[in-house]
Amino acid sequence: MRLALHSVSYAGVWPGQARLSVEAVLDKAVQHGYQGVMLVAKRPHASVLDMDDDPRARLRDALAQRGLALAGVAGYTDFCAGHDRQDVPLREMQVLYVTELARLARDLGGNVVRVFTGFVRPGVAFDVQWRWCVESLRECAERAAQHDVVLAVQNHHDIAVHHESLLDLLREVDHPGCRAGFDAWSPTLQGVDVGTAARQLAPHTAFTIVADYVRRPRFTYQPELVNYAADLDLMRAVPMGHGCIDYPAFFDGLLAGGYPHDGWVAYEMCSPLEGGGSEANLDRCARAFVQWMTEHGYA
Repeated sequence: MRLALHSVSYAGVWPGQARLSVEAVLDKAVQHGYQGVMLVAKRPHASVLDMDDDPRARLRDALAQRGLALAGVAGYTDFCAGHDRQDVPLREMQVLYVTELARLARDLGGNVVRVFTGFVRPGVAFDVQWRWCVESLRECAERAAQHDVVLAVQNHHDIAVHHESLLDLLREVDHPGCRAGFDAWSPTLQGVDVGTAARQLAPHTAFTIVADYVRRPRFTYQPELVNYAADLDLMRAVPMGHGCIDYPAFFDGLLAGGYPHDGWVAYEMCSPLEGGGSEANLDRCARAFVQWMTEHGYA
């Protein structure tokens, strides 16, 4: 598999995380042994508001000079947003955003845009919100295809977060340019066998993004009972191979199901990380991923 460093890992998106320029992230990718990068399609890295023709040309040259490929562009969508103000065309705005991301990916030499479905809003029928996602993804896929770009729907938002529901969604969208950006984090939290799920989704998967986590139990004190009530576990990001996600089973399942042996695997540090967000700790974890993938025969 080919390894990509997701630029969100150095984007300063969570408290204490170092923020580097996109050019500095490219240098990190080379230094740590990655073949490509995935670019955050928002500030501070690759917002379409800032990426007119000249910045695109400079960034494409910067990739080429370092021998890096653009593995994908990471879009941020929620097609259930704006339900409370239907007069504001937020889904149309997002379709335009994804269309522009497809054009950006093409101009930078790539062909994948990662997107999400939607977070469920209370007070609106589930099937209505499902339809919003299906219709929006279909139009996004149609427009992205005009730029020879495919969508990779990552299984993180509420709609179609389970792997079988994600398959249902892709079949309903019914467009060859709308595929899965399937990863192992959410099925692990759902108690799903990640190997089986990966094998099932592999024929439909265009891209996968990786991070590892440990569970940290949480409790709230109940003074009237002189006891603690259990809360949902906190998931804390840790270096690859130090967490609870069965990545050997996941990767083996993907490959057995037909995911290309030269398919991309992107590593991300997109939430508070064990050891903090210093540049040195981010570097340590970025190197550890490449080492783990190499030692286990996936790179």
